Amino acid sequence: MNTKNSGRDRSRTTRTSDSKKTKGTSATFKPKKKEASPFSKGFKKEDPKAVKKTSPKPAAKVAEGEEAPKKEISARDKRKYIDFKSKVKKGDPLPSFNEHEVRLNKYLSNAGICSRREADVLIETGVITINGEIVTELGYKIKPGDVVQYDGETINAETKRYVMLNKPKGFITTMDDPFGRKTVMSLVRKACRERIYPVGRLDRDTTGLLLFTNDGDLAKKLTHPKHKASKIYHAELNKPVKKEDLEKLIEGIDLEDGRTNFDVAKFVKDGNPREVGVELHSGKNRIVRRMFEAMGYEVVKLDRVQFASLTKKDLPRGYYRHLTEKEVAFLKMS
Repeated sequence: MNTKNSGRDRSRTTRTSDSKKTKGTSATFKPKKKEASPFSKGFKKEDPKAVKKTSPKPAAKVAEGEEAPKKEISARDKRKYIDFKSKVKKGDPLPSFNEHEVRLNKYLSNAGICSRREADVLIETGVITINGEIVTELGYKIKPGDVVQYDGETINAETKRYVMLNKPKGFITTMDDPFGRKTVMSLVRKACRERIYPVGRLDRDTTGLLLFTNDGDLAKKLTHPKHKASKIYHAELNKPVKKEDLEKLIEGIDLEDGRTNFDVAKFVKDGNPREVGVELHSGKNRIVRRMFEAMGYEVVKLDRVQFASLTKKDLPRGYYRHLTEKEVAFLKMS
């Protein structure tokens, strides 16, 4: 008997049996799902205390003929859907001044005592008193009603304000009217906390540029005849104006309060003979209307376009704005 062949046959049979076992196990084997590592991206650790979300309950069926119950909307939800429209009224586009307290060095600088740096030195030396008490704190803030004294003299520091209004028709130029008529002050009352005054005046039916300020020196300069602040008006008459009459108005005419003349008087560019542009330096009351009335004309519309170096360009009727530093500087130089 051949032992070599029998040994080979045994090995073959063991191999085939082992292969069958592996095939049977591979058919039933299911690999486990890999668990996410706590160090991998997007890993979320389940909170054992978390409550599972329950599916919303189906809405109750409404019987035929019955109205569905209206859902109550809270006031908070209503505000989410209401469109906010800021109603801008005449006289309202203004900057708000919430600075009720002013630093002491700025207060002294605004009063014209010295610069802010020099004011710090004065404060440290103890020559400034507030409400009778010496203050040496550099960051001290002045409150409304505080009495500030320097070397025993009371300081009244008020920030200078310069406001330009495009006056509408129907407002009189006065601080207060005993008859209850509309005044220009109602249009600029929110412009600033300081009390401002109109420079010059425009009559009730005249529109256009009107300046307000609390700078008494500048107001006196602009209204005094010596400084001759120019004014330009756009006038619309009740009938065509003759060229000869414009020349007479430039030469000068006699009125009840003296002789007056226009510096310049021209027809407007569109060629309408009823509309005239005039320039003058006189500050007499209703001077433009009175001059045309003396020549047999009636002024239907009168609009002040320019005052000194200021123009009302891009300023809507009934609104105002604060002057820029450059505009204030030109006014003081003129």
